[in-house]
Amino acid sequence: MNGHGGPSNGVAAADGEPYASPQVGPSSGANGYAQPSPYQLHNEAIVHHLFHAGFQTGNYADTVLHVLQNMYRLHAIILSRSPFLAHLMSTSPQSGGQRTIYVHLEHEPEVTHEGFAIAMGYLYSAESLNSLRPENARAVLAAACLLGGMDDLCAYAYELCRQSISIENIGGWLEFVEAIPPPPPSSSSSSDGSSTPIEPHQMQSPTAVFGPYAQRLRDDVFHFLAARLPSILNVGVLSTPATPQPDASAGAAPSDAGRDTLLQIYARVPFDLFKAAVESPTFQIGSDQARFKFAKDAIELRKRGVARGQGAEETVVLAFGGGHLGGSAVHVTRKLRRRPLWKVNS
Repeated sequence: MNGHGGPSNGVAAADGEPYASPQVGPSSGANGYAQPSPYQLHNEAIVHHLFHAGFQTGNYADTVLHVLQNMYRLHAIILSRSPFLAHLMSTSPQSGGQRTIYVHLEHEPEVTHEGFAIAMGYLYSAESLNSLRPENARAVLAAACLLGGMDDLCAYAYELCRQSISIENIGGWLEFVEAIPPPPPSSSSSSDGSSTPIEPHQMQSPTAVFGPYAQRLRDDVFHFLAARLPSILNVGVLSTPATPQPDASAGAAPSDAGRDTLLQIYARVPFDLFKAAVESPTFQIGSDQARFKFAKDAIELRKRGVARGQGAEETVVLAFGGGHLGGSAVHVTRKLRRRPLWKVNS
């Protein structure tokens, strides 16, 4: 009840009947195509004004936000769409009708200034998506997950991340995956039965801000390594009848540029992904013997780089007949090297 006479959900028409609600969906134009209604155009004009006059210009701002050495003049009613910012505003004092809040991102390296700005602009309007690119999609996803209340932006940025994984940027994605905490202790064990220790830096992972998207991205990187990458590099596949490859069934592996590139990439893959990919049935590079030879060559390269200095020794075995019932005949193991015992003579 608003204290005024008449119907509570609108005004009455001249004949006493309530007006029908206006059509807010698209209407059909003269050419048969859907046309935006005047109400849609009106809403779009408001959102456009909010984004340009509100977010980009900061007109009539009532909130000052400090983040990553930058200052934004914004509006509390818009920022309240983010649970993260709403909490900061509720715990920050006001002075002279204006509120000042600080966002500390020292422990969130994945949230860049550009990613944060795009996610924050999305609170005002979807026009912010015009700045989203494969190069900044992961930072936007991190910022959107941090701010909250933007599931659609998270899904959009995640999909762009997933599609952008390529040979050119796989190095950066491997660094990202390596920072993701390991599985729970119950499932975190090495192939020789010993438990895998959790490193101190993994207790507060810089990827924690992604929530469930971290594991989804890890799975996407694995799928790229195990299934897509060998196909992209044409490893284990005959190029043309005129240029036959060595017989993979005899255990020989092609020494072409594609295999060399695959080896160089696998030499940098974190061990858990390396083991899972090499043993995966989706890793199709020829016969079991060809896969075994590839794993041996990759481990030799890893000894010179990734595995050096970590106190672990990686080996690969080929179990003949072990690939039946969907199992893998190639098995990769990792054991901690024993420290040498020093004998002290009395």
